[in-house]
Amino acid sequence: MNFVKPEYDSQPDDSLEKSMSLVASAISDPSRVSILCALMDGRAWTATELSAVAGIAASTTSGHLARLLSNGLVICLTQGRHRYYSLASHHIAGLLENLMGVAMNAHTSPAPSTPLHLRYARTCYDHLAGEVAVKIYTFMLQEKWLESDGTALTPAGKSHFQNMGAVLNPHSRRKSCCPCLDWSQRRFHLGGDAGSALLTLLLQKRWITRTQGYREVNVTESGRIAINRLFSMNLT
Repeated sequence: MNFVKPEYDSQPDDSLEKSMSLVASAISDPSRVSILCALMDGRAWTATELSAVAGIAASTTSGHLARLLSNGLVICLTQGRHRYYSLASHHIAGLLENLMGVAMNAHTSPAPSTPLHLRYARTCYDHLAGEVAVKIYTFMLQEKWLESDGTALTPAGKSHFQNMGAVLNPHSRRKSCCPCLDWSQRRFHLGGDAGSALLTLLLQKRWITRTQGYREVNVTESGRIAINRLFSMNLT
């Protein structure tokens, strides 16, 4: 699989503010937002798939993807004759998640409009989000699996992760652990390498299953039992 690096616009004299405005402009189109939100599930999509989810023509999708590529928001991967698109990094996913939170707060009505299944459990790039994830994070803090600021696993937390079978990456270039603000719950869930390791474990054990083409995940019966046991929860 070959990577096509984003081709950034040449702006040798532009200020940071101008660069920020270009990124904001790239995100501002509703169709491009639909594309970026689809990529928030952490998987790579073809242009045809993104065209369908955004409800736009294939030629229009190509133009939008070129704009997102040029501003470093997505990357293109080629495998044989196929081209796949994914978010450029977990930092972009974090930016989008925060933007979703701002958009939710901007509504005049306090009533949440997010579909129940997405509020309950979904992916946030490569980690778990939603009500279930927030409850897990709260448990980890209370039981001192995490440092008080959520930026690292404690020795006890590392031991619990190892006992669960969640494999941490000792050479990860990203944060080992971090609180990620959940835009539907307005509280934190687990991000960073630890969040990624936890999601991988839940999927491998089939304690959760993905819904093809969407960010929502389903907690299986065996998953409900395991999550309740591991994190002292009462999922029904």
